[in-house]
Amino acid sequence: MGSRGSPLALRQTETVISLVEARGIEAELQIVKTKGDHVLDRPLHQVSGRGLFVREIDDRMVAGNIDVAVHSMKDLPTKRPEGLVIAATLPRDSPLDVLVSDDGAALEDIEEGAVVGTCSMRRASQLRRARPDLVIESLRGNLETRLRKLKEGNYRAIVLAEAGIQRMGYHPKYSVLDPEKFVPSANQGAIAVVATKGRAEERVRPIDHLPTRMETECERVILEAIGGSCVVPMAAYARLEGDELRVLAEVLSLDGTRFVRVDKRISAADHLSGAKKLSRELVEMGGRDLAEEAVREVAKS
Repeated sequence: MGSRGSPLALRQTETVISLVEARGIEAELQIVKTKGDHVLDRPLHQVSGRGLFVREIDDRMVAGNIDVAVHSMKDLPTKRPEGLVIAATLPRDSPLDVLVSDDGAALEDIEEGAVVGTCSMRRASQLRRARPDLVIESLRGNLETRLRKLKEGNYRAIVLAEAGIQRMGYHPKYSVLDPEKFVPSANQGAIAVVATKGRAEERVRPIDHLPTRMETECERVILEAIGGSCVVPMAAYARLEGDELRVLAEVLSLDGTRFVRVDKRISAADHLSGAKKLSRELVEMGGRDLAEEAVREVAKS
């Protein structure tokens, strides 16, 4: 079972190992250092290539050295290598973003001109839309590094995924960002178990959580339609409510001044078709145009 070596990645992988071992399946951990782990001195969008935290693990799986890998699902590109499948998704943890600071201040209470750190283009655009007076600066590193940089006074506040904080059992002071205004990243809060087709896939399939699979599949359909990558400020959040899914998705300009958005309910019984229809609506509203604009602007910087 392959994993990145960060404390959060290992915690997530340990969770999966415990689930499969409870079913009588032995698992051996293999730690893999990825490109995203090596390059820490530049913002993610300046590091070329997709799947920065995934590719090396994929390569080892294709080569037959690893049977199963555990990932934060939002790191997984929508286009996957032949022979690899998302065999299971664990029950989703919090999909929300939080604003972490020394005093746990709400976003509206942060002082004008304060520095807020994030490595996400989506979060940066959403912050600029909500608070154009703030200074948004890049923040790289694992969860522990980001919290340390906040404590050292490099930032007034930083934006993190609530799921990572909860999984690690940390208790920093924070305020939750409203998901209606700060729509989460596609697949945020979900853990994906990738397997090689065949025996490995069959062995981990029983731990799959169907509601989370349906939600994340909808979000990935939208992500693929727009051409989402780490340079595109876009969000997609599906939530299963009875026999329907509420799907909220948006694409923003880098400065946050322009955006297109859909907020619809689709049938759970035919969720993939519904997600494809929403994707077309988002494209027709100009979502792909905004995405391509962001790619061009980042390439110039």
